[in-house]
Amino acid sequence: SMPFLLCLKKKKSPEPLGRSIFQRHTPPVQQNYQALLESCLRNKRLFTDDAFPAHISSIGTGALLKKLPQNLQWKRPHALHKSPVFYAANRKQLDLCQGLVENCWFLAALEALTFHQDILAAVVPQNQSFERKYAGIFHFRFWHFGEWVDVVVDDRLPVNEAGELLFVSSVDKNVFWGALLEKAYAKLYGSYEDLQIGQVSEALVDFTGGVNTRIKLAEAPPDLWDILTRATYSRSLMGCQTHLGVYFPSVSFSCMQTTKVLKNGLVAGHAYTVTGIRKVTCQYGPENLVRLRNPWGKIEWKGDWSDTSYKWELLSPKEKILLRKKKEDGEFWMSLRDFKIHFVDLVICKLTPDLMSQEDGKKWMYSLKSGRWVKGSTAGGSLGFCNGNFWMNPQYWLNVLPVEDSKKSPSTCNVVISLMQKHSTKHRNRAPHLFIGFLLYKNTIPLPFFPEQYQESNRKLPPGFFTRHQPVNRHQVFLDEREVTHDFHLEPCVYVIVPSTLEPQQESEFILRVFSRKHVLRIFNNLVDNIFLLQVNDFFFIHSKEIVDRYEGKIWEDFFTKHFEQVMACNPEINAVQLQRILNNMSWRNFQSFRLNFSLDSCQGILALLDLNATGTLSIQEFRVLWKRLFFYLEVFQKRDTNRSGKLDLVELHAAVQETGISLSNEVCNLMAIRYGDPDLQISFESFVCFMLRVEIMGEAFRNLTQDGKGIYLRESE
Repeated sequence: SMPFLLCLKKKKSPEPLGRSIFQRHTPPVQQNYQALLESCLRNKRLFTDDAFPAHISSIGTGALLKKLPQNLQWKRPHALHKSPVFYAANRKQLDLCQGLVENCWFLAALEALTFHQDILAAVVPQNQSFERKYAGIFHFRFWHFGEWVDVVVDDRLPVNEAGELLFVSSVDKNVFWGALLEKAYAKLYGSYEDLQIGQVSEALVDFTGGVNTRIKLAEAPPDLWDILTRATYSRSLMGCQTHLGVYFPSVSFSCMQTTKVLKNGLVAGHAYTVTGIRKVTCQYGPENLVRLRNPWGKIEWKGDWSDTSYKWELLSPKEKILLRKKKEDGEFWMSLRDFKIHFVDLVICKLTPDLMSQEDGKKWMYSLKSGRWVKGSTAGGSLGFCNGNFWMNPQYWLNVLPVEDSKKSPSTCNVVISLMQKHSTKHRNRAPHLFIGFLLYKNTIPLPFFPEQYQESNRKLPPGFFTRHQPVNRHQVFLDEREVTHDFHLEPCVYVIVPSTLEPQQESEFILRVFSRKHVLRIFNNLVDNIFLLQVNDFFFIHSKEIVDRYEGKIWEDFFTKHFEQVMACNPEINAVQLQRILNNMSWRNFQSFRLNFSLDSCQGILALLDLNATGTLSIQEFRVLWKRLFFYLEVFQKRDTNRSGKLDLVELHAAVQETGISLSNEVCNLMAIRYGDPDLQISFESFVCFMLRVEIMGEAFRNLTQDGKGIYLRESE
C-alpha cells in the first residue's frame, strides 16, 4: 500500500501517541487552601503537600544539587525557632537574604513590593500564623499567564545540619514568610532549580499582573527623571540590572556563593531594586539621586554618593542626616548619571499603563486574548525568514477609538501591547524561551470591506497585504524573553496585530494583552466559508477530470502545487463543515452518477484522525494526504463493488482490504463492518474511507510503538 503518514517516525521506546501533537502549557495544580486547612484542623494533623513533596525532586535535578549539603533535612519553622513568626508587620523593609538559589531577580522584585503594602497583602495573605489556626499549611497568590492562582504549600523547609535555611531567609531568623513564599513560587514553576535564571520583569508581573516598561539606559529618553518621578509617586514597581562586567571574586557569605563583585562595589549581572529617588541641592547646584538596594542585604556601591562618599558634605546638614545611612544593609544612593552608566536597563511595572502617557488618573481598558503557534497551521514565523508563511500567524483586529476627555490632542492615543509566551512544560527553565515579537499594521483596505464587512466575516488578511504594506513598528526586534512589550502613540484607526516567533514552525502558546483608553480587540478566524467554497467548488468541477487522471507521482504533485495550493493560499485551514461541503461537491470522471454523501459526523471523524496538530482543522499538508488516499480508496472500492450497488458486502469488504495491502483477521474485519456498516452490514464508500483511514493510522501507530512486532505497552494516556 501507499505509505500513509510520513511524519510519524519509528520510535525506539513506547511513547505517547500525542508526541507529535501540540504541547499545551501545563497549568498549576489547584488546591483549596481553606478546605485543606479545615480538614487538617479537624483531624489534628499537620499538612503535607504531596504535590510538592519534601524531597530532592522539589529542589531540582541540575547544578543546584551540587551546592546542597550532605545532610539536607526538611524541617518546619517550629523545629527551627522557639517562636516563629509568619510576617513582621512592623518592618518597613523586607530584609530578606538570598540563599543557594541564584534568584536575585526574584528577591529584587519582592523588595519592590515593600513600598506597596496593599499589593504585598494580595500576594502574601496576612491572616496566616504559626499560632492561631496553625496546621502547617500556607498559601500565596500569583498572577499566572492571565489569571490569579492560589498556590498552597506545607511549611517543611530545606535546612542544613545546623538548622539554617538553605534558600531565602530573613535577617530576623524567626520570620519565615519569605522562605515560604519562595517555596510557593518554586512550586508554581516546577522546582527551586527553576528559579535559578530569570528577570526582574517576570517576577514583577507575576506579583502584580501589571504591564512592564523597559528602558535601555544607554539610550535613555531625555525625560528619564520625569518618568522615574511619576513611577515613584504612583503604583509602580521598579527593578534594574548591572552589566556583565569584569569581576574579581569576593568572600562567600552564608546566603550566597562566590560573588561577582566589581571594584566599584556593584555585582556584575545582578538584579537590584529601585527603592527611591531624590533631587538634592549641592553647593554647585541640583543633583538627581537614585536609591538602590542589593537583594543580598550587603555589598554596596563605592562611588559618588555611596555611604562613605565625600559628596554628602556638599549637602545641608539636615538633608545629609535624612538621606545618608552609614549601614551595610545593601541599600545605597548614586547619581542618575552613574545609574545610566553602570546599569543596563530599568524595568518599571505599572498596574495601569499611564506611566509613559502623562495621563494619570484616567481609566484604561484592558483586553487579553490567548493564542498559539502550531506547526503547519499558525506557526508562520517572522517576515525576516521570507518564507511566505508570515500571514499564517494568528491575526488580531484592534480598533483604537478616540477618547473625548483626553487632555492631549485627539490625534494620537497611547496604546500598550504585550506579548507573553508560555512554557510548554511544568518546569519553567527546562526549555529556552523562543525569540518572539509582533508586528502592528495600520489597515489600508478600502471601505466598505473594512472595518464593518471584514470585522463581521472575521477574515484573515491575505499574504499580499503584508508584502504591500510596512508595519508601524518596522524595526521590531525579536527577543528570547517571556514577554515583549511596546508603547505606541496611534491615530484612532483599525490596526492588525500579528504575533509570531522569529523562526517558522516553532510551537508555543501565548497571551496577547492590549492596554489603552478605549479600544476593541478580537481575533480573525482562519476561514471564510462562502468565498472559500465558491473557489473550491469551481476548482473541483473544472479540474476534477485532470485530477483523477493524474493522482499519483510527480504529475500529481506538479498539478496540486499549480492549482490547489493557489486556491488554499488565502485559506489554509479546513474545518469539518467545510470538509463535508468539499467532499460532497466533488464530481468524478466516468462516475457521473456517483455522488458522495459524507455526514458531518464522518467528516469530524476524518478530521480527528488526520489533524495531527490538534487544531480542529486540516492544513494543506494534511488535506493532501486525505486527497491522495480518497482516490486510492475509490479505485479499490470501484474494483470490488462488482454489482455497482455503491456498497460492499462482507465478502467484498475482505477483498477490498486485501487489495490495499493490509492484512486483517476475519474477526476484526467483521467488527469493523458492524461499526461502520448499515444494519445489513453493507459498507458505503463514505464508511469505507473512515474505516480504512482508521485501520491505516492504527497500524502505523502500532508499528511505531511496538518493541517486538507482537505487542505494545500502553500508558493510560495512550
